[in-house]
Amino acid sequence: MKKKLLSLAMVAAMSASLVACGGSDGSGSAESTGVSITILNSKTEIQTQFEEMAEEYEASTGVHVEVYNADTDTTVASQVATKYASNDPYTITMVDAKDIYSLADDYAYDLSNEDWASHTTLGITVNDKLAGMPFCVEARGIIYNADAIEKITGESFDPTSVATLDDFQKLLDKLVAGGMEKPVGILSEYWSLGAHWFPQIYEEQADPDAFVNGLLAGSEDLAGNEKYNSLMDTFETLVKYNYAKGSASNADREETSMMLAQGDIAFMFGGNWDWSVINQYDYTEHLGMMPVPQNTSDGSNGKLVGGGSKYIFVDSSDATSDEQRQAALDFLNWLVSDAEGNAFLTEKCALVPAFDNIDASALDPLSLSVKSYADANNLIPNYNYLPDDHMTVVGQEIMQKYLDEAIDRAEVAKEVTDYFKTATPIAH
Repeated sequence: MKKKLLSLAMVAAMSASLVACGGSDGSGSAESTGVSITILNSKTEIQTQFEEMAEEYEASTGVHVEVYNADTDTTVASQVATKYASNDPYTITMVDAKDIYSLADDYAYDLSNEDWASHTTLGITVNDKLAGMPFCVEARGIIYNADAIEKITGESFDPTSVATLDDFQKLLDKLVAGGMEKPVGILSEYWSLGAHWFPQIYEEQADPDAFVNGLLAGSEDLAGNEKYNSLMDTFETLVKYNYAKGSASNADREETSMMLAQGDIAFMFGGNWDWSVINQYDYTEHLGMMPVPQNTSDGSNGKLVGGGSKYIFVDSSDATSDEQRQAALDFLNWLVSDAEGNAFLTEKCALVPAFDNIDASALDPLSLSVKSYADANNLIPNYNYLPDDHMTVVGQEIMQKYLDEAIDRAEVAKEVTDYFKTATPIAH
């Protein structure tokens, strides 16, 4: 495992460099402890909040915290590998769930005895070691602007009334007839297409693991799969009503989010993490999230997809001192048990907490939607074991072409099937 990781690191070191956006030194009242810790933040949309928090944390504790923003041009796994290859790992690393499984044995400290462990059921255990701390709960679906819809229809909007694709399309046609020429926005970023939209095809299978293993073995017929075609029916409907149709892969995330916030469009596929962008604009009052509409009878069109999202591990290697490791553990407990740490998660970062002791009443509208679905046990679990390059290959090389209508559904199925023939499975 370690040799493989280090080999990956050498490739990554030659092909990409890390972009470090660390927090500046604090100048608060606490005397410096002389201890410094580093954090890799792979939730890039909250980098500014993380940096500001690091300064405040140092001012109150004396521990210097430097936050690095993950490079979006390469995988987080390769960035982590590069740091381990140079014997300079992050003290705290935020990764996807699948990375915990691949890194835990060699590099993750056992978190079983930490105070926060009793307040969540979403931690990741590998070989009897609690290796991954859930950073938050996230879910995805269709974000809607009820005010924009009601302004045109003159009727109160009930998202459960458009659970089927047929009913959803009727509403889209009504919005167009009422003057909203293009009521949909689709985020064109490869991570949205390759890590959020397309994986729902796997996640809605009766046995996601068996289905993905079938794709890896070349025994699954993706083009003929019921879930593939159901979700592609919906995607093509979104494309039809997309405001950026014709140059969709060049659509700007900020512009799309602004249009939704202000009510220029009514729907956008995304997740509660998008609030950190939406809230930068003059948003209307009633926004929320609903499941992806589908013509199905299996109940999936009544659920969001989500669960624990982004996991943290603490370095166990000799490159991290005992003092640094303890400072890292103290920081994680501060996030869960201290009022200021809680406020950082729920108020400043607008994250749905993964811990039962954290008050969530101040959450934003999207996160409140996610919490309501989570509380009702209406979340389809994330599938966390896709190959490392799935997001970039499927999202950028395949789905962006499909979004621009440069290839059709059958060609998407063929290209994804071909991709899986040479993809590297994630051990779990």
